[in-house]
Amino acid sequence: MSRREPLILDFDDSVGPIAGATSLALSDWQEDIRFGCTLRTFNRLRTHLDAQMPENYGTVLMGSGDYHHLTWPLVERQRSRGPFQLVVFDNHPDNMRFPWGVHCGSWVRRVAMLPYVTHVHVVGITSGDIGAKHAWENYLRPLQAGKLTYWCMDVNVDWAAKLGLADAFRRFEDPEALTSAFIEQLKRAPQPTYLSIDKDAFSVDTARTNWDQGLLEESHAMAIIEALRGRIVASDINGEVSAYQYRSWWKRLLSGMDGQEPVPQSELDAWQTQQRAFNARLLAAITESSV
Repeated sequence: MSRREPLILDFDDSVGPIAGATSLALSDWQEDIRFGCTLRTFNRLRTHLDAQMPENYGTVLMGSGDYHHLTWPLVERQRSRGPFQLVVFDNHPDNMRFPWGVHCGSWVRRVAMLPYVTHVHVVGITSGDIGAKHAWENYLRPLQAGKLTYWCMDVNVDWAAKLGLADAFRRFEDPEALTSAFIEQLKRAPQPTYLSIDKDAFSVDTARTNWDQGLLEESHAMAIIEALRGRIVASDINGEVSAYQYRSWWKRLLSGMDGQEPVPQSELDAWQTQQRAFNARLLAAITESSV
């Protein structure tokens, strides 16, 4: 069981204080990195993080789900561990085409194709991103290679079978059925695991975000984390809420097209209080299940 302390990548001041955590001040990077950026800009941040991050750390909290693409370099930092799988809680596949570099919805393809990542399971998708209308936007290579599985609900994915991808799409009627089946999958193929949690996979009653949200509840997450006991080698959490107005017109445009709603300032404190309490419970559970 790991006792490594959390690490906060503090881009947006949304995580809040966590006892014992190390916090890196990264607000100067917020405009450049948030939502998406060129690979050149992303690699500059990699270099900065390599110089700033401690040698040993526990769960990484990165703030808004707009920073989920930071999971890519965090996974790469674990390469010396040897083969491991990636389990991602997310309401979206994060495997969508983005021609201008990398963004919070495009990073899964890059991680799935790393040679030391055995498989990526994205758990809790209800987004139309994996429906027929958006099929062309999904990177097919990791699905075709058998390295990526979508565990989903509430979306028609019949198109996948027509492309020979039925095995990569596991659809369920409710969160209980999905959770039960996924735990059975973990039991059948136990292996070291990197866990990445985007809280938009959960219902608004569990964790309110400013992305469209899924159906998972806290109990489902805790059951899966318990099923990973002794196998979590590293982890991260995002999906906090933070109010931010992009200076860049193209980020305002793209985030709006992706359905992001502005966070009402009057509700921000209440949402963050709920989020931070949930983070504390997630961190405790992950610690219990870590190597």
